[in-house]
Amino acid sequence: MRLLLLVCLYESEIGYKSKADALTSRNNVAGAEYLHLKVESFRTMNEVKPEKHGPMGEPHWDSSSMVPIMPPMGAPTPMHHMHQMPPPPPHLMHPGVIPPGHPGHLPIMEHNMPHTPAGLVAPCPIRPTPMIPTAEPMPLMPGQVQGEGSAPIGEPILAPLTPELMNIGWRQCWSKRENRPYFWNKLTNESLWETPVLKPPLPPPHPQQRFDPITDPLGISSGTKRRASEEANPQAKRIILTGPWDLEVSTNVIILERSLSELPQPHPETEAMRANFVAKLRQSYQDLCHSREAIDAPRESFNRWLMERKTVDTGTDTLLPSRCAPEVSPAMFAAIMDDIPIRLVKPKFTGDARKQLSKYAEAAKKLIESRTVSPERATYDDFQERLSHLKSQCQPHLAEAVKRSVEGICLKIYTLSCDYARKVREKNEELLKANNVLIPEVPPLPPAHMRRKVWCYPVQLASPGARLPAIEYLPDRAEQAVLRWKGDGVSINIMHLQKLELLYKHSCYDDKKYEMFLPRVWCLLKRYSSFMGENLPGGGGANSSHSSLPTAVFECMQSCFGVTFECFASPMNCYFRQYCSPFADTDGFFGSRGPFLEFWPVSGSFEVNAPACEELLLASLGHIERLLAGSPEPLSFIVALPERREVSAPAGPDSQAPAPTSALEALNKSRFGRRQIVVPAFEHEAIHGLQHCIQRSEAIIKSSHALVLVWLQNESGFQKWGPTEERVEQLLEAFRPGRHSDRERKELLSPTRPGLGSSHHHSVPMTPTLPVPIIPPTHLPVVVDHPLSNGQVLLPDSK
Repeated sequence: MRLLLLVCLYESEIGYKSKADALTSRNNVAGAEYLHLKVESFRTMNEVKPEKHGPMGEPHWDSSSMVPIMPPMGAPTPMHHMHQMPPPPPHLMHPGVIPPGHPGHLPIMEHNMPHTPAGLVAPCPIRPTPMIPTAEPMPLMPGQVQGEGSAPIGEPILAPLTPELMNIGWRQCWSKRENRPYFWNKLTNESLWETPVLKPPLPPPHPQQRFDPITDPLGISSGTKRRASEEANPQAKRIILTGPWDLEVSTNVIILERSLSELPQPHPETEAMRANFVAKLRQSYQDLCHSREAIDAPRESFNRWLMERKTVDTGTDTLLPSRCAPEVSPAMFAAIMDDIPIRLVKPKFTGDARKQLSKYAEAAKKLIESRTVSPERATYDDFQERLSHLKSQCQPHLAEAVKRSVEGICLKIYTLSCDYARKVREKNEELLKANNVLIPEVPPLPPAHMRRKVWCYPVQLASPGARLPAIEYLPDRAEQAVLRWKGDGVSINIMHLQKLELLYKHSCYDDKKYEMFLPRVWCLLKRYSSFMGENLPGGGGANSSHSSLPTAVFECMQSCFGVTFECFASPMNCYFRQYCSPFADTDGFFGSRGPFLEFWPVSGSFEVNAPACEELLLASLGHIERLLAGSPEPLSFIVALPERREVSAPAGPDSQAPAPTSALEALNKSRFGRRQIVVPAFEHEAIHGLQHCIQRSEAIIKSSHALVLVWLQNESGFQKWGPTEERVEQLLEAFRPGRHSDRERKELLSPTRPGLGSSHHHSVPMTPTLPVPIIPPTHLPVVVDHPLSNGQVLLPDSK
């Protein structure tokens, strides 16, 4: 009985062991499957991320036991027995898990797990070996052997890519995850499921908008900004500044091709030296007049001398006369002689006329003592008549006495000017040599009959310039700013500085980044400050010498007579962006076509408002006569001349009115004169010559002189822009004081933000550097391609 009981117990133990072994085997299989599933989940979800590693590549620590979940590679194995778990059978593997032994299988690291009789593995996070992604997908080539789970061996499912797509980087690859082909661009790293399409080029009207939406999605590398709708074809944005100008009017002036200018580039050092020399020259003029003739330098005589000398000067300096014939200036000689023995002014009242006569009589005491004057019965006209008679009798004797002394003054000033011009030229050569700049030779132009006809373009300088220094920009007040260099500052209104910036954008071709804008503006303002000489000896003529017509008048001239060009202007007071000015070197960057006497147009409509210099007026009228006589194309000049009378010119003892100026006489005798009108004094306005540095409310001034308007036109110009009654009436209405232009009236009624364009302006692109030949203007249609603007320009109406 006892033996039977032992046999039963032995059999039961054997059964339990076999069951336990079977259970352990099944648990081991389940644990291995769980580990493989965990590894696969980490492979697909937790790729290599640097932020998941601790410093120096250490693994994370379990927060509960502070024991690393995965020991580092090469760590010693604990003393516990390690089970080598067999791989699970294929029917228990999760879909997508690569079995061991396969080339794509990820090996699992051995983990320290203690052996337990039950053989159960507790779930715990497993840190897999980091996967390093390949540099680029493997392209699918015909006949390539695929791995398990991929496409069948052989040709790809889709059609092969075209050579055009292959050239721009597209390749066809196979996705193991989605089990389908896709397309990848090795140049842009772009992936597509669908076959890429080769985009056609943009239409011809917009070749500058050809940008790649992949490599340049914002279009910042193209010529223009990317727009929301490419099909709408909107016009490019324009900056239109509000002010007494209209810089959007295109030109209708055609000229013959001309060579590059040989003038040197402006530089602050040479410009400061030139300004210092001009100030010294003015002071020397004042000292000579005071020491030799006991008079002050005649007002505006120095400015008039500068302008008169430029009509005969052939030197290289644009401001200082250096090569003139004759050396003695007739304008300066006449101005000094006119103030000897005293300076005569037009009196306002009878008492002023009596005092002026007494002063003049004291200077010529021997002649006045023989006359008996009864001041009680004398009238204003009597004193003026006696003064004129007295001067006509005394002036020849006084001129004979002081002629040699006055000629010495004129010759001394001219000699100093030549010396100063030479020093400025040497300073400029020194700067070029210090910067290793070589002056190139200007190629000669062909004869006039072989030159091309081109639209007028700004002056281009052939000589490169030295490196320009930095200029300080200091906002002075709400509407003004100061540009300063080495303590020498010049003031300008911010509105006019913005105008110069817009002119610079249209006319400058060598500084698209505006790196030299402020130095060139400083040189420009310094040049005009030296030229005007406000509150300096012999200066002070900015109001009378450089005043311009009102905005409404320019607007009427442009709409009625096709005027698009000013023959005498400056970058600060110009209305159009094409004009002539006295200084080609400083003004050419801002749209100047150079001095008017060196400008030879073939066709166009012009406004002429010359400074108050008799010699310059006569030279300009002679130049206009030659232009009208030498061109069969339409030419029109509207000359605006103040009807001034020479106060000091003797009219004779029997005449009751002073004689007109010689320039006005020459204008009346011109054979090209078509019509003449007179705008009475104090019934029209003008814009101050210093409008760029005074308040806008003070820029409009009432004119104290009558204004004469004369139309000088050849036959074709008269047929195109003739002064009809209707047009003349509109122009006279525009001269009415206080009248705003149509553009200013619209801005007052519906003001717009500065910098935004309006719909009534047409876009005019910038003018290129080199001229392009065009069709002669007689054969031009109504709408033509502008050869220098790469756009279309509407020609003026031929009515």
